[in-house]
Amino acid sequence: MEPDDHVCLCYRVSLRKVRGYLSREDPAVASLISECLDAGTGCGWCVPFLKKLHADHKAGALPDLKGSPEEYARLRERFRTTGKRPTADTDTDHPDER
Repeated sequence: MEPDDHVCLCYRVSLRKVRGYLSREDPAVASLISECLDAGTGCGWCVPFLKKLHADHKAGALPDLKGSPEEYARLRERFRTTGKRPTADTDTDHPDER
């Protein structure tokens, strides 16, 4: 994803904003990312992605997500329709929540 692509589609929170929050606040747990414009508090789709970004940050790596914003939005729409997240062995590299 590019920095201005949205990680939280409900509240339109960009990867850049999440990175800035992680850098500035260094939250102890991923759930505190919700303080960044309510990221992760809407439909819940982005929660595992926020956890992944938090883990990247804690490991000293640049928080990043693979894939295009179009694919991310398509998978989120499927999640909202079916309630099912993609798994690592299906059609995406995104983290799953089993």
